[in-house]
Amino acid sequence: MMSDPTNERKIEHIRAIERDPDIERNGAHFDRIRLRHRALPELDLAAVDPSTTFLGKRLAFPLLISSMTGGDHELVRRINRNLAEAAERCQVALAVGSQRVMFTQPEARASFELRELAPTTLLMGNVGAVQLNYGFGLQQCEESVSVLGADALYLHLNPLQEAIQPEGDTNFAGIGERIGELARQLSVPLILKEVGCGLAPEDIAAGLGRGVRMFDVAGSGGTSWSRIEHHRHGDDGDSAGLRFQDWGIPTPTALRLAQPFADRATLIASGGLRDGIDMAKSVILGASLCGLAAPFLRPAMVSSDAVVRVIEQLRRDFTIAMFLLGAADIASLFKNQALILEER
Repeated sequence: MMSDPTNERKIEHIRAIERDPDIERNGAHFDRIRLRHRALPELDLAAVDPSTTFLGKRLAFPLLISSMTGGDHELVRRINRNLAEAAERCQVALAVGSQRVMFTQPEARASFELRELAPTTLLMGNVGAVQLNYGFGLQQCEESVSVLGADALYLHLNPLQEAIQPEGDTNFAGIGERIGELARQLSVPLILKEVGCGLAPEDIAAGLGRGVRMFDVAGSGGTSWSRIEHHRHGDDGDSAGLRFQDWGIPTPTALRLAQPFADRATLIASGGLRDGIDMAKSVILGASLCGLAAPFLRPAMVSSDAVVRVIEQLRRDFTIAMFLLGAADIASLFKNQALILEER
């Protein structure tokens, strides 16, 4: 069987991340936010409740294991299996990588058949929004949802990645109208997401105007897909991927810019979050879920137990941050900007 370019690209992405530590940009944008420490929190740490509810499902804390990969390769299948098993054990949300590959290589479907491994927790499918201009429609999106048993479908917006990618699909004209058509017909909610450059207020307004109510701002500061795609150019001399590697809106800024829509939009924060403290800051800025991907990739290559250890550390850090802020539950933290001491 001939190799599929989309499938091969998934493996190339993983290998680039393994080789180049600077793909993780470590923008540390959340470090500019200082929180109001309480020396007298008047709480029992053991009684702090970090649990939350999203799309009707209770989560142990507002963690989303963000989209990574999928395809017809044993490494990819192992990664997704380990992530799904860990997400179920810890009761956190999981979003899969782009499911486009399963339409070009049917064998890749197995890497997305995860509901049996995660029967109760929140699972989210994933399709590139630009593919709506390249033959994808309601049928393919519903099939993506069905294969995963998804509770929602991510439509990822990645114009920079596509522009840098050697074989990128760059016709984004008219995408907004097609997103609106899909939002009206799809059996599960749509979530609009960037992949590391941030959503501007105009993007959120456009989505709201077309019936989308959930947005993952996915700002800059974490994994640079521009730099990943740069590695795939080989020796052709195109270095645009490096020049644009830090392009975009930092995640804390994107959350602040989205606040005028807080009464109509549900926000997810991802892009450059590194620990439970960054998660707490994101919830204070209005995020209902906090997405992290990079900390999970290498553990997911090993075992579900390795992934669980990362999740447990994030939960501990997040809960301690709540305790030190005097926040007994998520409602005490969410949008409570009085907890911000200063921003540098």
